Amino acid sequence: MSKKRTTRSLDPFDRAILRIVQKDNKTPQRQIAEQVNLSAAAVQRRIAAMEKAGIIVANAAVVDVHAVQMGITAIVEVHLKDERLDTVDNAKMLFHDAPEVQQCYYVTGGISFMLIIVAADMTAYEDITRRLFAQNESVARYRSLIALDRVKAGSSIVIP
Repeated sequence: MSKKRTTRSLDPFDRAILRIVQKDNKTPQRQIAEQVNLSAAAVQRRIAAMEKAGIIVANAAVVDVHAVQMGITAIVEVHLKDERLDTVDNAKMLFHDAPEVQQCYYVTGGISFMLIIVAADMTAYEDITRRLFAQNESVARYRSLIALDRVKAGSSIVIP
């Protein structure tokens, strides 16, 4: 399930472009070009090259969960019964393919996975937990933490 990793190195222009498009990927390329002192065509080529190299992995909108009636955000720690490759790979595939799972991390420290899940309400969330965890023989146990407030989401990473 790991994404393609690139060996392409980023120069200062690439890094400056990434800082801008992370804040707003709809920024016109001519405006980016002015900010980084390149031509619009050069910016376009660099963005296309970073997409091809897997540096830019998606152009997506961050949606307000309340606007789409997804009132429950849960942070879930999942403990698998074992860490065999087939068990882990099957869990990765299951979690990756579940549309309610917004983020999924395979982690160290005695926990197998950390997931961020959104649901319309607690009834829907219970259905999700039954399907992904309770009825899954590979899951030893799981623990849900229900978010009281979404303080920060969809943030960009710091590009040095």
